[in-house]
Amino acid sequence: MAFSWGRSLRAQHLLFSILLHTAWEVGSGQIHYSVSEEAKHGTFVGRIAQDLGLEVGELVPRLFRVVSKDRRDYLEVNAQNGILFVNSRIDREELCGRSPVCSIHLEVIVDRPLQVFHVEVEIKDINDNPPVFLVKQQKLFILESRTSDSRFPLEGASDADIGANAELSYKLSDSEYFTLEINTNEEDTKSVDLVLKKSLDREDTPEHNLLLTATDQGKPELTGTAQLLITVLDANDNAPAFDKSTYNVRLFENVPNGTLVIRLNASDADEGVNKEIQYHFGSLVLANIRSKFSIDSNTGEIRVNGNLDYEECNLYEIKIEAVDRSSFPLTGHCKVMVKLLDVNDNAPQVSVTSLSLPVSEDAPPGTVIALISVFDRDSGANGQVTCSLSPSRPFTLVSTFKNYYSLVLDSSVDRESVTAYELVVTARDGGMPALWATASVSVGIGDVNDNAPSFEQPVYTVFVKENNPPGHHIFTVSASDPDAQENALVSYSLVERRVGERPLSSYVSVHSESGKVYALQPLDHEELELLQFQVSARDAGFPPLGSNVSLQVFVLDENDNPPVVLPPHAGVSPVTELVSQSVAVGHVVAKIRAVDADSGYNAWLSYELLPEDGVGRSPFRVGLYTGEISTTRALEDSDAARQTLLVLVKDHGKPVLSATATVSVSLVESGQTFKTSSSTSGALGKSGMGKDIALMDVNVYLIIAICSVSSLLVLSLLLYMALRCSTPPKGVCGPGKPTLVCSSEVGSLSYSQQRQQKVYSWDNVTKNDLMAFSPNFPQPPGSREGGQIQEVVMEHSGKVSQNYYLSNYVILIFKFSQYIVSIYMIPITCQALYK
Repeated sequence: MAFSWGRSLRAQHLLFSILLHTAWEVGSGQIHYSVSEEAKHGTFVGRIAQDLGLEVGELVPRLFRVVSKDRRDYLEVNAQNGILFVNSRIDREELCGRSPVCSIHLEVIVDRPLQVFHVEVEIKDINDNPPVFLVKQQKLFILESRTSDSRFPLEGASDADIGANAELSYKLSDSEYFTLEINTNEEDTKSVDLVLKKSLDREDTPEHNLLLTATDQGKPELTGTAQLLITVLDANDNAPAFDKSTYNVRLFENVPNGTLVIRLNASDADEGVNKEIQYHFGSLVLANIRSKFSIDSNTGEIRVNGNLDYEECNLYEIKIEAVDRSSFPLTGHCKVMVKLLDVNDNAPQVSVTSLSLPVSEDAPPGTVIALISVFDRDSGANGQVTCSLSPSRPFTLVSTFKNYYSLVLDSSVDRESVTAYELVVTARDGGMPALWATASVSVGIGDVNDNAPSFEQPVYTVFVKENNPPGHHIFTVSASDPDAQENALVSYSLVERRVGERPLSSYVSVHSESGKVYALQPLDHEELELLQFQVSARDAGFPPLGSNVSLQVFVLDENDNPPVVLPPHAGVSPVTELVSQSVAVGHVVAKIRAVDADSGYNAWLSYELLPEDGVGRSPFRVGLYTGEISTTRALEDSDAARQTLLVLVKDHGKPVLSATATVSVSLVESGQTFKTSSSTSGALGKSGMGKDIALMDVNVYLIIAICSVSSLLVLSLLLYMALRCSTPPKGVCGPGKPTLVCSSEVGSLSYSQQRQQKVYSWDNVTKNDLMAFSPNFPQPPGSREGGQIQEVVMEHSGKVSQNYYLSNYVILIFKFSQYIVSIYMIPITCQALYK
């Protein structure tokens, strides 16, 4: 009935005495709440969102969640109002046992950005456990000869509560023979002794039945009872006695089996068999103690019989009985208190939770990556754990609370340098020797579009033969982007501009994915020698990044233009040249002039006199590179008076293209030529001898003029070649004057057609083109992907500019000498004609 009354009071206490308070612990950053155990479901604990400074409306978007260390759902948070409430039954004794402080540690986690808060909810004890006696009926055998004040140990009660709720007082039912005595030893434990007040008389009362009641100090008070059955024995006068009532022993945990704990020695004042003693565990010794220890009944040695673990139990109370061998044995009692000392036998435990991965490479320092908790079952220094991180950069560990750490970004990261970090968290305790445990954390780095596509070279030079087919692949540009996924997906496009009067896109195009550049139409070297443009590479990131590369497309000449004979020998009708039969050997009869629209070898012309059928050895020849028709021997009377010369003009291209010029030569007697000339001019010569002398004078002057011009030209050419040879023997391609064709064999010069060749660049500047070469030069090799060919070309623009100025210098000297000779020849020619 007393038990029911206690239960009723406890229920009433639960309804009105739930203690709730909220406070910030100074310097710890932790929120403390308290709630009584056995609180009902839904009991208010605290306004956790308000106390953490969070808006209620942010809880759901920021993924507000509560994580308990032991993964139990004792407490829950209402995400709609931010209130922490009791979710399931909390039994303090089940949760913390007899620990004086019982708390539930919660980790409150919110994302965007990641924040972590520590909440400690203290579980208050209520008096919900009555005192309990392990043995409901305790039997004692007492000799009637025992003197007053004899003491008999009783098994006390235990209470699962703590504090005042576990402080017990004992009461014995009324008896004129017995009373209770409560003693507190140095381990702060109470022992209950039954004290004999006066001598017993077995013949009068052989048995005594008493009720032992234990009452705690809780509100309401709860009680427990045990029956004492005392049997009075008749015999032995003296019971065995120990020199101490309590023995204290200290042992290290995990000592091996068979280790001696203590050797007991009791004495008996009797003689004979009544003095012989045997040692036994007390009848009230629990089974778990019997499994850990053993006692030798003859020697009283207590030894370790099982595995002792400080973390399981650190104090053992062993009650020993010493019994003599009398027919009516007497018993002596003592207590052995075995206290275990902690050994560093438990390594720390590391737990990594709430990983926020991957880490964006633009994440600022201080970003929380993960939460780390450590735990060690040992005590004291053996249970003090410190954590370290390897490698220490670019992450660090920040201690947020006891045994709690945050893995924090300490400095900036770059995914292109390191794509992932393999971190090792090491937890080490303070024991000797220290034990440690590790946990691996793989932190991946998320890509950000922070790298623009890049080309291997800022400028590419491409050589393309003219007359290419439409859609011809001329080059492939390729840009690389060290980013990942769509941030590294590169597309290509033309940087549009105008080339002359037409847009760039009418000449070339670029494939957006492969970067292949195509010529959309046939290119003509005579129209366009250099096409400069830019290709843009752009990634697919957000925002997109891009870069440009310049392409210089040189259009190489092909032999697609035949030589063209210049007037006066360009007509269909042959031009008639009058030649005196008395001219000397080597006399120049006529000069064939021709030009070729091509360049280089393709514009280098040679002249050849075609033989006529049925004609013997011709008295005429043509200069291979000069085009001058001259006599090879003295003219004879047998030579035909009128001869038609067919001159073949060929270039040096492949295939060879040619043109023909027809010259009609009329042989006249001496003096007739000048008569013809005089009649043409409207004046008559004085005499044949005077005309011959005049003709001779004119020829002398002409020879002097030609020698002067040739000498100046040879000197200019030698100077040019000397300056040219001072640079590396590279081919030259660049702006300059009209194409100059040189002959190292003959030492003469001829010009191709005077034409302005346009070179298109970004600033649309028109330049003259000069290309110089010697026929002794080897043919430049050429082959490139998609029909490209290689020419021997100047590597640096500075060398192109140097050759450009040298070429202009030579041309200037030649034109100046030509101009001087022309001025000098005008009066001489007029004087000769006049004569």
